[in-house]
Amino acid sequence: MKMTFRWYGQEDDSVTLDQIKQIPGVEGLVWALHHRLAGEVWTEEEVLQVKEQADEYGFHLEVVESINVHEDIKLGLPSRDRYIENYKTSLRNVAKVGAKVVCFNFMPVFDWTRTDLFKPLEDGSTALFYEKAKVDNMDPYELIQEVTKSAYTMPGWEPERLKTIEQSFKAYEEVDEEQLWKNLAYFLGEVLPVAEEEGIKMAIHPDDPPWSVFHLPRIIKNEEAIERYLGISNSPSHCLTLCSGSLGANPANDVPNIIRRFHDRIAFAHIRNVRIYENGDFIETSHRTQDGSVPIDDVVKAYHENGFTGYARPDHGRHLWGEECRPGYGLYDRALGIMHLWGLWDAYELIKRKEESENATTT
Repeated sequence: MKMTFRWYGQEDDSVTLDQIKQIPGVEGLVWALHHRLAGEVWTEEEVLQVKEQADEYGFHLEVVESINVHEDIKLGLPSRDRYIENYKTSLRNVAKVGAKVVCFNFMPVFDWTRTDLFKPLEDGSTALFYEKAKVDNMDPYELIQEVTKSAYTMPGWEPERLKTIEQSFKAYEEVDEEQLWKNLAYFLGEVLPVAEEEGIKMAIHPDDPPWSVFHLPRIIKNEEAIERYLGISNSPSHCLTLCSGSLGANPANDVPNIIRRFHDRIAFAHIRNVRIYENGDFIETSHRTQDGSVPIDDVVKAYHENGFTGYARPDHGRHLWGEECRPGYGLYDRALGIMHLWGLWDAYELIKRKEESENATTT
């Protein structure tokens, strides 16, 4: 397991590279050009600037999250080919700074959905929260106002994207899940050959949450969908980002089992916990199994027993000790999360070595 940490850049992150450097076992940054709109080319000059910043602290840039997919590609519009060509150029450019995994998603309009960015927990910390009844009954424009209150631009909720949201909702009235599957297959058919040439794994992120929101189609939401997705291509660049928190928001998803089944296709692991309530609400918690509904101990065990050598990050965290930070992306809880994940991993390593030693002695 190769530990990474998501970083939003010098101009848009409360967490600094010298702070990340002090977290044990973090080898690389999960990065992106967040000022670039979906569909725009990531230039070689810009990606080299990020590499210079990472090199100063000895971090690699092997994981990109995300080169966003333009809405016209998801909708299957005639203009998609132009944006797909731009995407290919961006893939070639990030490969020049060592990118080996590109995490992306195919969620219509919104990349993720929460109703409260700083919901208080019992211990006094705050966290991202999803209130099901609120989403089921509210106007999406109310949600936009809530999410965009943050001092930070939220990925998937960029002002430029939101300017055309009314047109986007109208366009998706003509796109159901089957059409979205077809549009995804078309996109992959175009970009996977380039990714393969550049040694990049295209790792799709599950829908967050893994069900329809505001009647928009969503397709990467359970084990059956993952099986269908992986059946689109046998390219070695056709892979998964397995997010335990996104899939885990639906209690019907057995996340450790999904990992054990598809472990050889997982290029990137997002490991986080959520607490699910009986009414369908959920809130993000610490990484400890006891604090949420996702068995994080078994999640890490599933990766360990299958010899996972891909990239991982602690994903979202709570906001602790008065930290002022991007919602879900403060320093403290993600650092604590990393140490919890390393603790589990080290324990499983110890058990493995003990069993190997005992087996060697008996034979």
